[in-house]
Amino acid sequence: MNRVYVCSCFGITDKQVKAHADAGACTPRQIASATKAGTDCGSCVRTIQGILGRGACPRRELLEKGDAAAVLAADPILTVADGVLAPAA
Repeated sequence: MNRVYVCSCFGITDKQVKAHADAGACTPRQIASATKAGTDCGSCVRTIQGILGRGACPRRELLEKGDAAAVLAADPILTVADGVLAPAA
């Protein structure tokens, strides 16, 4: 079994990122929330973005429809400031 480490700071592999993506995570922030990947040196964030791609994402689809309230309900680390989703303080 080949392990391809995405985040060497926390030992997170591409398979772990893909598993979280399959479970519904569709942003690097959501991966970080689940695994800590990307929260130390940050060098893996672009790799995580590449793994996540621009595929179907329920939260992204809600945002595109303008349903920020549903996105907030699904992701408690976000808030709306002046009508724009932003990380909560």
